[in-house]
Amino acid sequence: MVKRALISVSDKTGIVEFVQKLIALDYEIISTGGTKTILEENGLAVKGVESITGFPEILEGRVKTLHPFVHGGLLAKHDVPEHQAQLEAQGITPIHLVCVNLYPFQQTIAKPNVTVEDAIENIDIGGPTMLRAAAKNHQYVTVVVDAADYDQVIDMLKASGTVDIETRRKLAAKVFRHTAAYDAYIAGYMTELTGEESPERVTYTYELKQPLRYGENPHQQAAFYVNPLGAEFSIAHAQQHHGKELSYNNIRDADAALQIVREFEQPAAVAVKHMNPCGVGIGEDASTAFAKAYQADPTSIFGGIIAFNRIVDEETAQQLYDIFLEIIVAPAFTEEASALLTKKKNLRLLTVPFETKGETEKMLTSVAGGLLVQDQDAKVLDEDALKVMTERTPTAEEMKALQLGWKVVRHVKSNAIVVANEEMTLGIGAGQMNRVGAAKIALEQAGEKAKGAVLASDAFFPMADTVEAAAKAGITAIIQPGGSVRDEESIQAANKAGIAMVFTGVRHFKH
Repeated sequence: MVKRALISVSDKTGIVEFVQKLIALDYEIISTGGTKTILEENGLAVKGVESITGFPEILEGRVKTLHPFVHGGLLAKHDVPEHQAQLEAQGITPIHLVCVNLYPFQQTIAKPNVTVEDAIENIDIGGPTMLRAAAKNHQYVTVVVDAADYDQVIDMLKASGTVDIETRRKLAAKVFRHTAAYDAYIAGYMTELTGEESPERVTYTYELKQPLRYGENPHQQAAFYVNPLGAEFSIAHAQQHHGKELSYNNIRDADAALQIVREFEQPAAVAVKHMNPCGVGIGEDASTAFAKAYQADPTSIFGGIIAFNRIVDEETAQQLYDIFLEIIVAPAFTEEASALLTKKKNLRLLTVPFETKGETEKMLTSVAGGLLVQDQDAKVLDEDALKVMTERTPTAEEMKALQLGWKVVRHVKSNAIVVANEEMTLGIGAGQMNRVGAAKIALEQAGEKAKGAVLASDAFFPMADTVEAAAKAGITAIIQPGGSVRDEESIQAANKAGIAMVFTGVRHFKH
């Protein structure tokens, strides 16, 4: 029996060498278009698919492999007499191996200013059809969609003349994952094109970046997947320049730090532990910003993650070197800073492109049996929309401090309270079941520094107790969303204490 292989690839990496080895193993090669051309240019004997089908390519190549002489050869069961009789009656030869990869739709839509016409023309029809047919019939057909599998297939063919069923099934599973991802990109693009907000069905696809040693805890298995078309300003697309492999918790903490530091235009440093900020500072440069972040909570920063929105220089690196840290994220590191910090073999150094920090994407949260999808909380504080609700108006200095506190509190687990001044956080109360409890933690951490400082709350005050606690600690200004039916109680308490209070009209719950 003639052994026949059908080869049609957009990504031609390694294809010439693969086909050379197939021919050496007595395979007859069928091919199409550009693949056929490059194989022939390398002196390989190839039959055009039209010589098999007896039908030319038409419609600018849109139709070339959609033919019974191709799909009959792909889908026939080799050990079923009726199938073999039908092939013989129709003059169809079985196809034993398929090597196909698809039009580069993903790469096409990733291009800036791609046209709809170009995107549509890069939707492959014949390729997925051949792959799915071969994968369905993997009991008899070997199907290859990934150049990384070429060597394994050749080695098995050389050793035994066939690819074992276990490997064929794994290759088939990879094909169905590949075509499912391909269709997911197309579906996502078309859905975005039509502007549908909540379609009846959504499919997201991610690619494995790395298996992880474990998840949140050592008994949990985990892996890190990335969206190739996702935001460049992300830990998923960060470049790691030094240090050991990231862990599950490292990735989540680094992401949290990055999302906070993106809030600031002036030089800023953010320290994070367990996805909550433990210190945020701003200054004239990275060094002074980090000094403030460290001063905010020198205890919690131990073993933490630090994110900068400025290049880390040697002076900043000297400050960082003496502290035990897990990760440092920044736009870049100077040669001197890198030389110093890489002396710590386990310290991870990551860079991300801050010029893309304005990108946003949908946020996905898994729940048992389902998925929650929402927009990223990227709403910027509108200073013109702020309403002063008290007799006293915040001073210019207080307003700067309120803005800093508001930028931070939106990233703190609810219920959240942040005490701050113009340059740094002083106390952070996170994840409490009631708001006054969060305030007590933040105020206690701030201690004497709370006197003359400001307080930010991620949501409104349902009663006056938080304002009263703030007044007792010496807070002079408060920023909160407002909107409680009992707002007037908090306003009166603020007036009584001489506290300036502004409402934003926007809440920032973070669960």
